[in-house]
Amino acid sequence: MKSQLQALLEQALASLSSTLGREVAMPSSVQIDAAKDARHGDFATNLAMVVAKPLGQPPRAIAEALLKHLPASPLIAKAEIAGPGFINFFLNADAFTSLVSDIIAAGERYGRDDSKRRGKVVVEFVSANPTGPLHVGHGRGAAVGDCLARLYEAAGWDVTREFYYNDAGAQISNLGASVHARIKGIAPEEAGWPENGYRGDYIVDVAKAYLAGETVIADDREVTAKADADDVAAITDFAVAYLRREQDADLKAFGVAFDVYSLESALYTEGKVEQTVAALIASGHTFEQDDALWLRTTGFGDDKDRVMRKREGGYTYFLPDVAYHVGKWQRGYTRAVNEQGSDHHGTIARVRAGLQALNLGIPKNWPSYVLHQMVTVMRGGEEVKISKRAGSYVTLRDLIDEVGRDATRYFLTARKSDSHLVFDVDLARSKSDENPVYYIQYAHARICSVLRQAVERGMPFDAAAAGTTLHRLTEAPEKALLAHLAKFPEMVSVAAEQNAPHSVAFFLRDTADLLHSYYNAIDAAGNRIRFLVEDDADLTRARLALVVATRQVIRNGLALIGVSAPESM
Repeated sequence: MKSQLQALLEQALASLSSTLGREVAMPSSVQIDAAKDARHGDFATNLAMVVAKPLGQPPRAIAEALLKHLPASPLIAKAEIAGPGFINFFLNADAFTSLVSDIIAAGERYGRDDSKRRGKVVVEFVSANPTGPLHVGHGRGAAVGDCLARLYEAAGWDVTREFYYNDAGAQISNLGASVHARIKGIAPEEAGWPENGYRGDYIVDVAKAYLAGETVIADDREVTAKADADDVAAITDFAVAYLRREQDADLKAFGVAFDVYSLESALYTEGKVEQTVAALIASGHTFEQDDALWLRTTGFGDDKDRVMRKREGGYTYFLPDVAYHVGKWQRGYTRAVNEQGSDHHGTIARVRAGLQALNLGIPKNWPSYVLHQMVTVMRGGEEVKISKRAGSYVTLRDLIDEVGRDATRYFLTARKSDSHLVFDVDLARSKSDENPVYYIQYAHARICSVLRQAVERGMPFDAAAAGTTLHRLTEAPEKALLAHLAKFPEMVSVAAEQNAPHSVAFFLRDTADLLHSYYNAIDAAGNRIRFLVEDDADLTRARLALVVATRQVIRNGLALIGVSAPESM
C-alpha cells in the first residue's frame, strides 16, 4: 500500500511541477507513514512541506494542489490536509480486504522487499573473547545481532554474519596460565594461582580435556592436546580452541550461525597490523611522543589523540580493530554494522578516526554501531549473579536451560538495545497472557486450532474460494486487524533502517492482542463473533482467510527474531 501511495504521489508531483514550470523530483526525505491514530486516516505524508520551497508556495497551498493533481485510484477513499501541510489518506475498505489475498499469496515473502538489492552489509556481533562461556550480555548481542541480520535480508541487503575472535593479548595469556595451574593441581584459593586467572569450573574441564589428550575442532581448525603438561603455549592454543568450540555449541543451541569467523591473531601473522601502521605513518597523521607512537585522532573528531604503539612495545587494542575494519572495507561492504556491548562506546571515535586517516574513501560514520546495555537476570524477585559453570556471571546456556531458546531470544530482543534489560526468569517460564512470547505463540497456535476444526467440520480453508468473499469482513475487530496487518512491511523496513529489532517484538505483541480480541469479540448485533459459521459459508471463508493471513504475519514476524511458531500449545 505504501508503495502504491508513493507512486500516486510521484505522479501528482510530476504533474504539478510541470504546471508550475519547476521540475522537482520526489525528494528522498519524503515520508509516507502509517497513521498512529485511525481518526487521522491510514497513511500520512509530509510531501507538501518538503517540496514547498522549491515549488515557491506555502505548504498548505502545495498540499491542495497535489490533491488536485493526484490520479484517481480505487485505493483511496478520501484525502485531507492537516496541520501545516500534512496529507492524510483514508483507504477504501477493499484496499484492506484485498490485502488478505496478497498476504496469503506472498506467504513467507510478505514483508520482504524484493524490489531491489541494496548492496553488501556485514553484521559483526557477539565477538566474545575465547576465554569462557558466553554470558547473558553476549546472549543479548547474539539475539539483537541475528535479528538485525534477518531484518537487513528482508530489506533487500546481501548479508554476511561475522564473528571476530579477540584471540590475542593479555586475556589469552591469563587463560593459558589458568589452565596450566589447574593441570598442576593448583586451585584459585591456593598459592601459585595466577593473579588475573579465570576461576570458573570450565577451566577444570579444559584442564581435564588437555590431560586426556583430546582433540577439539573449532571452525574447521583441529587442535590436539600435547603430552607436555608444561608447554604453556600448547595449553593456551588448546584452551582457545576448546572454548571456541563451547561458544559455538552455545550459539548453535541459540539458533545463531555465522558466515565468517575472523581472528585477531591472524591480523598479526598475516602482517595486516604492520601494514596498517605503515600506512598511517605514511599518511602523516602519526607522531612520536614519550617513546610511544601516537595517532592524531583529534583531527577526525576524537576528544584526544591516541597511542598506537606503547612505550614498552606492543600495540593498543584499537590498532588491530582499525586493521580488521580495513579488511571489511576491502571485501566490498558498503555497510558495516557492529553490534556490541555499551562498554565499547569509547572505541567508536578512535576506530573511525584511524580509518579516516588512511584516506581510503571510507565514509565518516563507517562502520555503524548498535550498542546494547547490560542485562539483569531476576528469579523469585532476586537478582541472579553467579553461574557454577562460569564462576562469576550468568551464562547464555543458563538462560536457555531455564526458559528455552524461544523465550530467551524474545526477551533479549524485546527492549530497545540502548535500554537496560531486566530478564525475569519466572515471567519467561510462565504460561500466561503476561508472558509476551507465550501470548504471541498462543495466537499462532489458536489459529492453527481453528483451521483444524474447520477441516473436522467439513469447512476446510480454500484460498481461491475465499478471494470472492472478503467484502464480508466488515466488523470493527476485522477492520482493526486488517489495518494492522497492512503495516507489517513498513514496520520491517523501518526496523531495518533504524536498527530496531525491538519493533518486531512490539508489533507481534500488538498482532496477538488484536487476534485474541477478535476471537472473543462481539459483533455489531451483539452476538459473539464466530470464525466457523455453520449457516454462512461465505462469511466462514472470509474469516478463515483473515486468520490465515494473520497467522502468516505472526509466523513471518517470529522468524525475524528467530522464534518458532508452534501449531499447538
